[in-house]
Amino acid sequence: MTAVIEVRSEPEEIPNTHPSFAFRGVALIASIAAIALTVTAGRFDFFGDELYFLSAGRRLDYTFADQGAVVPLFAWIADTLAPGSVTALRFPAILMCVGAIVVSALIAYELRGSHRVQLLAAATYATSNLVATQVILSTFAFDATLTAVITWLFIRWVRTRQDWLIVVAGLVAAVDMQVKWMIPIVWGSLGLAVILCGPREVLRRPALWVASGILTLSLVPILFWQSQHNWPQLAMGSIIAAEQDATGFGQLGFVPQWLGLAGFLGVLLMAVGFWAVFKQESLRPYRFIAIALVIMTTVVIVTRGRPYYPTGFFPAMFALGAVGLWQYDRKRWMNLAMIPVAALSVLGFIVSITVTPLPASWRFVAEDGIDLGIRSGFWGTTNWTAPVAAVDTGYDKLSPAEKANAVVVAQGYWQAGAVEQFGGQYDLPATYSPSRGFGFFGPPPDSATSVIYLGLDSAEPELRSRFTEVERVAHLDDPMGIPGIDRMTAVWVCKGPKQQWSTAWDTMTTLYFDLGLWRDHRATTRPTR
Repeated sequence: MTAVIEVRSEPEEIPNTHPSFAFRGVALIASIAAIALTVTAGRFDFFGDELYFLSAGRRLDYTFADQGAVVPLFAWIADTLAPGSVTALRFPAILMCVGAIVVSALIAYELRGSHRVQLLAAATYATSNLVATQVILSTFAFDATLTAVITWLFIRWVRTRQDWLIVVAGLVAAVDMQVKWMIPIVWGSLGLAVILCGPREVLRRPALWVASGILTLSLVPILFWQSQHNWPQLAMGSIIAAEQDATGFGQLGFVPQWLGLAGFLGVLLMAVGFWAVFKQESLRPYRFIAIALVIMTTVVIVTRGRPYYPTGFFPAMFALGAVGLWQYDRKRWMNLAMIPVAALSVLGFIVSITVTPLPASWRFVAEDGIDLGIRSGFWGTTNWTAPVAAVDTGYDKLSPAEKANAVVVAQGYWQAGAVEQFGGQYDLPATYSPSRGFGFFGPPPDSATSVIYLGLDSAEPELRSRFTEVERVAHLDDPMGIPGIDRMTAVWVCKGPKQQWSTAWDTMTTLYFDLGLWRDHRATTRPTR
C-alpha cells in the first residue's frame, strides 16, 4: 500500500476539469484489504455480541430492543449458509469495511482530488484502526459505512446540486435506522452544521424535507415497538454511559480512543482537513462536514457514549485532509515526515491482523472493566465451550421426567448466545435469558419446573429466593479467564419456581449486563416486556 501514497513537493492545484475516478488503484487497495481481512477474520473466536446476533437471527423480528433487524438478518444468513463459521459471520462486516475504503476515495473524487489524492484517502481508511473494529459483526460495522455514504451524497450535492442525491441520502438513513439508532443524531448534526456555515440553500430544497420525511417514517415501527415494551432504549443511554466509564476511562479517555481509531495517517489528515475547510477556498463549501463531526462528537462525549459513534464522518475528513494536503505548499521536510507516518500506518494495519490475538501465556488477570476491555481487544473472548459443557453437566443430573420440563436460563445474553451456539452437541433444552435484548425474546413456559442456570457465582442468593431447591453443580474460576465465561462462573440445578415464569419474568429482566467487574455502575431499570 505504501506505493500508492507517495507525496509531491509542489502543491497541486485543483484542475478546472473534473479528474477521473482512480478505479484501478482504488480497486487494488480495496481488494488487498478484502483478501487480508477475510483470510484473518477467524483469528478471534466469537465475541459475545456476535453470539447474541446469531440468537436474534433465529428469532427474526421487524426490530429489537436495542438495535434494528439488519445485523441479526445478516447473522441468520451467514449461519444458514455456513453454520458455525466465524469468517462467514464476519464477511458482511468485511464488505462494509471495504465499502468505506471505496467511499473515502469517492469523496476525494467529488472534491476534485487527483488519482493520488483518491488513493491516499482510500489507503488512510484501509490502514486506520477503524478496520480492526469494523470487521467484527456489529451495528457499528454497518452504521459507519452507511453514515459515510450519506456524507458522500451530501458532498456530491454541493458540487452538482442534483436534488435526487438528497432523497437517496434519506433512503440510506432510513436503512441505517434499521441497523443502529444513531442516525437521527447524524442527520441533526449535519442539519445544524448547514445552518451554522452553509450551504443554506439546501434548507430550501424540497428534497431535503422529503428525505427527512423518509427517515422519520422509518422510525414509526421502531417507536411503536418501543412503546409496547416500556421504551427500553431510553434506559440504555445511562447504562452505556456507565459501561463507558468503567471500560474506557470515561470522558477523559474518549478523545485519545477517538483519535486512536483514525490511526497515524488518519489523525494527520483529519487535522489538515479541519484546517483546510476554513483556509482553502475550494474546500470552504464543505465546512459543514467538519462542523457536523464536532457537533456529533460533542454530543457523544456529553452523553458518555462510545468513541466509535461519530467515526462515520472519518472517510469524509480523510478525503478533505488528502485534498487539503495536496493543495498546500509543502516544504521538503513535510514530505519527508509523511514517509514514517505512512509506514507506521501500514505497519499498524499489518500488526492488527497478524499479531493479535496475543499468545495466551501473555494474558493478565482482569481486575476491572478497563482490564477486561484490554483483554478483549488483544486476546478476544475465548473458551465459550467451557460453560456450555458445565451446563450439560447440570442437565445430566436431571431425571428423564425432569428433563421433559427443563430449560436453560443464562444470567447474561453472552452466555445465552454461547449455549445456543455450542449446545447443539449436547442436545440441551431451550435457552432463555433475562439479559438485555434476550429478555425480550420471552420467558420460559410456565410448565418449566427444572432449570439449569448459568451465571456469575454471586447469583446464588437470588436463585434461592426464586426456587425451592437450588444446587450448585459446577464452578468455573480460571484466574486468567473472562468473568461470565470461565471465571467467577457457576452452574446450578434449580427446581420448583416460586412464581410462574409469566409473572416472574418482568421482575428478572434487566438491561444491565453484569460481568462482575463494575458493580458500582449497576443499573436497576427493569422495563416490562
